[in-house]
Amino acid sequence: MQRDELADFLRRRRAAIRPAEVGIAEGPRRRTAGLRREEVAMLAGMSVDYVVRIEQGRSSQPSTQILTALTRALRLSDDERDHLFHLAGHQPPPATGSARVARAGLARILDLLGDTPAAVLSDLGVVMAQNRVGTLLMGDLTRLTGADRYLAYRWFTDPAVRAPHPETEREHHSRELVADLRAVAGRRPTDPELTGLVESLSAASDDFRRLWAEHRVAVRRADRKTVLHPRVGPIVLDCETLTGPDQRQSLLVFTPADDDARERLELLRVIGVQEFAVP
Repeated sequence: MQRDELADFLRRRRAAIRPAEVGIAEGPRRRTAGLRREEVAMLAGMSVDYVVRIEQGRSSQPSTQILTALTRALRLSDDERDHLFHLAGHQPPPATGSARVARAGLARILDLLGDTPAAVLSDLGVVMAQNRVGTLLMGDLTRLTGADRYLAYRWFTDPAVRAPHPETEREHHSRELVADLRAVAGRRPTDPELTGLVESLSAASDDFRRLWAEHRVAVRRADRKTVLHPRVGPIVLDCETLTGPDQRQSLLVFTPADDDARERLELLRVIGVQEFAVP
């Protein structure tokens, strides 16, 4: 671990990011052009004390989970992410298989969407980044581990994941998830991560086995779904999926389908701001 180089790199990357790039308003009294340590801590989901210690070269070796969170918070490019991992004494995430970190460009677009719920997903349904409103809508899905990282696995094995959607929509969503996974399998037939996911789902879910056997293929691009939110009630959303050129990552954007959905989303944003303000 190159402790001093790691500290210098993180300080300089923090200073290079304007708050607006990560969705933070720049007030008139702001004295620093870059991010404050408190803001990096908030974006990465870690303590301010830890950010201070790592920037001062006083921390123990950061885990790969910490490095991934810092990569997301500091909007690092793929090359910068790899450099960060090397400085911390870890091997970077592999180039093969499903990506673990949202591409820097998609992460910046995510922040610029502001009050529009959005998330960056891998082609296997792993949520790698969410904006604040996306987290309020769906919960924080970036911290899941193991098989639960995959949307399809949670959908077919955990009834609580299907509960926020009307029963009349669930078969449609099941078919869309499986058809999209079939498309990925066609592109990457020997990917061990993909084949392992399909094997796990086949062993755990009769519904998945039934739909997988149909061999229906369809890449998700646009859809409409209803989210039965526990705080504000049903929200009807149009979902647009913007896929990158290599089809490994996508930006999923949720927009209100009608005036009622727009009002419920606004109420959700207000509730989130009030809760964030509580000390």
